[in-house]
Amino acid sequence: MINKRLILGLIGLIGLIGNTQAQNGFNIPYSQFGIGTGEQPFNMPLAARLGGTVYTRSANNYVNPFNPASYATVETESFVFDMGVNIQVTNLRDESGSMGDADGNLGYLAIAMPITRWWKLGAGLMPFTTVDYESVSQSTYLDSGVVKTIYDGTGGGSLVFLGSAFNIPVGKGRTLQAGFNLNYLTGRVERAISFDFQGNDSTYFLDSRRYRQTRLGNITFDFGLQFRQQLGEHHTFGLGLVYKPYRDMTVRDKALIYTYHATDQTLVDTVFPASGGDPEYRSRLEQAQTFGVGLSFERNRRWMVAFDATFADWSGMRYTEDTAHAVLGNSAVSYGPYSRYSLAFEKIGDMDASTYLGRISWSAGAHMAQGVLRLNLGGSEQRVDEWGIGAGMTLPMRKGRSLLTLSVAYSSLGSSDVLQLNSLTFGIAVSSCERWFTKRKYN
Repeated sequence: MINKRLILGLIGLIGLIGNTQAQNGFNIPYSQFGIGTGEQPFNMPLAARLGGTVYTRSANNYVNPFNPASYATVETESFVFDMGVNIQVTNLRDESGSMGDADGNLGYLAIAMPITRWWKLGAGLMPFTTVDYESVSQSTYLDSGVVKTIYDGTGGGSLVFLGSAFNIPVGKGRTLQAGFNLNYLTGRVERAISFDFQGNDSTYFLDSRRYRQTRLGNITFDFGLQFRQQLGEHHTFGLGLVYKPYRDMTVRDKALIYTYHATDQTLVDTVFPASGGDPEYRSRLEQAQTFGVGLSFERNRRWMVAFDATFADWSGMRYTEDTAHAVLGNSAVSYGPYSRYSLAFEKIGDMDASTYLGRISWSAGAHMAQGVLRLNLGGSEQRVDEWGIGAGMTLPMRKGRSLLTLSVAYSSLGSSDVLQLNSLTFGIAVSSCERWFTKRKYN
């Protein structure tokens, strides 16, 4: 009989799919470009504690969706449920000053389970992008009045994934696993530009607002491979490969341009769409072809060192509005080659240790990403890079099958001469590994 907790868990996951969006509660100016700033991999404490070094990592008691081949490590009789939450403190800094804020949100939700001895299943929900910003500028018109321009945006995208992984026989002393994810990108992004005329003359100058809503509903794929080779009696070499193919997709946009009275917000005129026109149109969304490779060297049950490298034509998703509309004007961002490197070390807990302290795993890692964004400022291109560090511990529960993971990560995006976004993220994750599919025997 299927365990009732499995049914409840799946119902909860389906409910969250329709209600969860990647959205924080503070100002992130870089999120005004594309469909927002990326949330991965620091949304998962298991990845954050390793500085985002994830391509070779797998275990029978947690889920690693960044390489779908990892699902194959789940034991035949086990069901794994993962959930993580984050608390993030941010600081924005430029040449004129700084400001800070804090917020918390769902980090991820994931499950993994066996179908057969060689076929395993993984599924879950993760934040993918965040859009949350507001800025104000002022300028003078006719040498006598001031117009205040307000830029604001909210929303984001979430990634629902369903994956499979397979154990491939390759001989004694080595393992080979292959897997894939079918991803559904869902969410909504709302952006607007408002023009607030500060003068009293409403005869010639009316406040106006340009609004655009982008609805995401796109399917993408990614593929993974993990290989391990035993080196002597105590050491293991690991290789992880990840591939995301190029995807050219469409998104549904809805736009509105209108004027209104500032005093009572009364609508005066709708500029777009024209009378009888359609406010909806389609724009373009592209996923870059992405390659990832990971290497690891492990002394069994003692320590592990791992390295990841990622290469793509650009970072994340590239959004291009239908040029016939462009209600918010041309974007100041362009896209170029992207690369990411990370390095991690882990002291692996000994499950047979006589003390609980000896069973705890400790880890630390660092990453560097080049070409996250490219801003066009004053006719020159400014590349926006990122770097970060992470550390954490994994605490075994229930005789080592279930885990409690604590992580802390720091990342810095951009530079203070333009705009620097510094983030400190605290994560807590619970990985529950239960034996649900064992047939009980009676004498």
